[in-house]
Amino acid sequence: MEYKHPWIPITKTTEEEMLTSIGKKSLEDLFCNIPAQFRVKRNLDLPESHTEFDVTRRIQELAGKNMPASDGNVFLGSGVSMHYIPAVVPALSGRSEFVTSYTSYQPEISQGMLQALFEYQSLLAEILQIDVVNSSMYDMATAVAEAARMAARVNKKRTKFLVPGTINPEHYRVIHTYTEPAGIDVIRVDFDKSTGLMSLSDLESRLDESVAGVYIENPSYLGFIETQVDDIARLVHEKDSLFVAGVDVLSLGILRPPGQYDADIVVAEGQHLGSPVSYGGPLLGVFGCKNDRKLIYQMPGRLVGMTRTQDEPYEDGYVLTLSPREQHIRREKATSNICSNQALAAVTAAIYMSVLGPTGLETLGETIAQKSNYAAKRLGTLTGVKSPAIGEFIWKEFVVQFDNGITARQVHEDLLKQGIQGGKILSEEFPEMGESMLFCVTEIHSQKAIDTLVKAVEGIVTEGGAQ
Repeated sequence: MEYKHPWIPITKTTEEEMLTSIGKKSLEDLFCNIPAQFRVKRNLDLPESHTEFDVTRRIQELAGKNMPASDGNVFLGSGVSMHYIPAVVPALSGRSEFVTSYTSYQPEISQGMLQALFEYQSLLAEILQIDVVNSSMYDMATAVAEAARMAARVNKKRTKFLVPGTINPEHYRVIHTYTEPAGIDVIRVDFDKSTGLMSLSDLESRLDESVAGVYIENPSYLGFIETQVDDIARLVHEKDSLFVAGVDVLSLGILRPPGQYDADIVVAEGQHLGSPVSYGGPLLGVFGCKNDRKLIYQMPGRLVGMTRTQDEPYEDGYVLTLSPREQHIRREKATSNICSNQALAAVTAAIYMSVLGPTGLETLGETIAQKSNYAAKRLGTLTGVKSPAIGEFIWKEFVVQFDNGITARQVHEDLLKQGIQGGKILSEEFPEMGESMLFCVTEIHSQKAIDTLVKAVEGIVTEGGAQ
């Protein structure tokens, strides 16, 4: 009786049929093109097989050497940050109905997913204080880039898009990738080197009839809060340009939402809303705009709408109201060729926001503000350290500058030796800030973890300054 391997369902008969179909007599014939001198003529030195228990124990042993980020010793952010995720969030978002759902092309069998996405849109519209939110983009970087193209489509014959000089460098590069083929010039606006605030005089000098839109980040990439939002909005709208605001949703429990300072388009990173930091993802692009037909019709991505039967008993129904993709009827006139709307990440965000609620969002915003400011001020007491190095008011992230001859790279490497992941090195991205790092502090960082960081930095700068 022929032996059949339990995990390899290819029998001798199947093998012979495969060889016959391709005109070969044996498996050796498949390798005839490989010279004999390059073939291994010995048995491979493979270890013996192990039981499942032995393999599991070995993997646990190796995993035990890792230093988990959940212990609060990671201070790296720069747009993607660690937050506590309530257990109910992955428990619900991990249900098979969500995980296995595909794009809602057939609304009659996708009502559950469509309703979940509608709730996502509604929750974010309320938090952002903006009228319309789509059912997500890839990430914040592509959302900003799409906003630039959208501004140029709305304001025809305008080919400039202004961004802050302190913009996230990765977002800046993505914007260029998206806008260059469309003939849109992306121009940086100067900023005050001590406060970080956008230079209103430089902005005003650049605003003319060729500017399609102006973008700000609040809080900024460098952590400071842009306090001139009303003045910026006024200047932008006086020139009939579109005002685009990039925000951190979690900050809106204590900061003014962009809808209150007259933003036309709003973008954000949704990773903070219940998704883990896992090798940089999954990310989620939040995108919203005012209830203006010319804006809505140029919005990229998808928009889920709700309708109701005319007669009682009323029944709600959900459908993709707006889906101007290239593979549909729009073809080359499509406003976006985005093929995935990050639906599972959007559902996760909706669950997370529902769990927090208004009070939870406010408490979380206050907690992050208190802890990040505490860390910034403690580091600022150290000799040779300036913290925060830019901005009067900061939230979650802040710049730390080293002035005693020590390099940010040295601080980074010495912190790693002590089991601490420091902030992102800014010296290459912002050389005008000297030897500096961008630290991130959220609700997961305890006072003990922050004090440990401060003590470690103190030791590094003291020893480095004495050399």
